[in-house]
Amino acid sequence: MAEKLEARYRGGLASRKVEYGEHDDPMEVCFDRGWTDGLPVTPPTDERVLRMLKGTSRRPDEVIGRIPPNLIECTVEKVAINAVLAGCRPEYMPVLLAALEAALEPVFTLHGVLATTYFSSPILIVNGPIAKKIGMNWGLNALGQGNRANATLGRALNLIVRNVGGGRPGEADRATLGAPSKFTLCFAEDESDPGWEPLSVARGFPRGVSTVTLFQGHGVEAFVDQKSRTPEALTRSIAMSLVKIGHPKLVQSARAVLVLSPEHYAIYREGGWDRKRIERALYEATIRPGKELVAGADGVGEGVPASRADEMVPKFHDDALMVVRAGGSAGLFSAILPGWLAGRKREELQPVTKEVRA
Repeated sequence: MAEKLEARYRGGLASRKVEYGEHDDPMEVCFDRGWTDGLPVTPPTDERVLRMLKGTSRRPDEVIGRIPPNLIECTVEKVAINAVLAGCRPEYMPVLLAALEAALEPVFTLHGVLATTYFSSPILIVNGPIAKKIGMNWGLNALGQGNRANATLGRALNLIVRNVGGGRPGEADRATLGAPSKFTLCFAEDESDPGWEPLSVARGFPRGVSTVTLFQGHGVEAFVDQKSRTPEALTRSIAMSLVKIGHPKLVQSARAVLVLSPEHYAIYREGGWDRKRIERALYEATIRPGKELVAGADGVGEGVPASRADEMVPKFHDDALMVVRAGGSAGLFSAILPGWLAGRKREELQPVTKEVRA
């Protein structure tokens, strides 16, 4: 009722209002106007948008940035409209605003992620107290369906790119096949073990600060090892899956996120391995002889130049692997989220982490 009264007597929304007929279905109007990702959306009425704006202290007319591909200015109000469309709650707004700011950093290369023929899209990883506050999932089925915050936050960011920036499939979005992560892929890290260094801390933020990290990738690729019981054996096993990203003979062109399940993590914890040791060991375990990777070897055209045949060639740059903890307590399964194959110049394409502010 408060928002109804505000909309009736105070107005306050700057965005153009779309009228529809008395007998029209507002959800079908959203489909007809191309405001959806193919799934039903919540029609953004004045009342719903005003309620969404109460989730942040930032002014509705504050410009967050220009959204590619059309480089259209996006205000906090426009963010709120798309948050309504996606099904967000008002308390999600600070996370969504931080995610959008991260996406607009030049090194995230949002235009490239959108326009590539590859599978990639933004992947959101949330750390800190905000994850629990808004009810995010980092446990059972954390990468799947069933949690409103996980599902709608990633969806809202993709809808902003579509509806504000004009990034529609078949137009600027040129993905050959795409991926389900283009709908949404957002989850929180499991920070229940005080001995584990969260991703946010590894990326330079104090423990206890809420952040969102954006990664250019897709998912999810399953990793199964139910028999290795030492950190060394498990590392070699995971490396066998990591080297296949894109193609086994493609090197130093992609990053990757390893989502480590509790049972796999327990093997590392019991062996005394911390984040840095795991990430370094995985990097070293994916270094291979160049003679196996050269173009034409084994009759396969893909590969590195013949000049690298005598080298030991890393699969990744030495900062390209990020480990995140999530998942249910049972199951010796982890997941790999492969990155966009455009990272040969790693300083030009990087994950971005932003603090979540009210």
